[in-house]
Amino acid sequence: MRPKGRETNKRNRSHSSPTRNRPGSPIGSDQSLHSRLSTSPSSASLLDRELVTEELSAFDRLQVSPELSYPNPNPRSFPYSVKQQCWEKAEKIKGRDPDRWRRDALGNTVFRKLVGCPGCLCHDYDHIIPYSKGGKSTLENCQVLQATVNRSKGNRTEITKSELIQKSSYCRVSGRDMDLLELSAYGNVRRGQDSGGCNIQ
Repeated sequence: MRPKGRETNKRNRSHSSPTRNRPGSPIGSDQSLHSRLSTSPSSASLLDRELVTEELSAFDRLQVSPELSYPNPNPRSFPYSVKQQCWEKAEKIKGRDPDRWRRDALGNTVFRKLVGCPGCLCHDYDHIIPYSKGGKSTLENCQVLQATVNRSKGNRTEITKSELIQKSSYCRVSGRDMDLLELSAYGNVRRGQDSGGCNIQ
């Protein structure tokens, strides 16, 4: 014979609904859930069609900006072809390959492979008239300049050549040092046509 207390407990458990006994669940949540699930598919599809129509009409109104269609006529950095010509117009160094070595606008020795670094042989392609003050990214406004000098110059136009020379980073570079740099960067050493020396391969 089973105790009465257990039977009453079983009855209570079987009649209890987990959704009704959850804390915070609204009264009649089963009915509201049923009403949400029984939404007519025709009204949902009508709503979807309206949303798609709105999105398509918004897409039709979009226009391609002319700025995106055409490249900037005056980019901040020099085009590659201008950099090539700018290097060509820099002063040559006697006895060295002009494709690898030049002097900047102040007479500092610079190495072609070293661009944008802080070393004394490193160079930048500098806007003579600063870009921020209307300077164009053209060959006429380009000069090879030691990177340290270019950083100190910034966008100032009132700075004199003698002041820039004082800001130059000077380092004593021998012909042997140049040879070693060329070997590490290019795998060989090339002399200029006017060197009169022998080539190291």
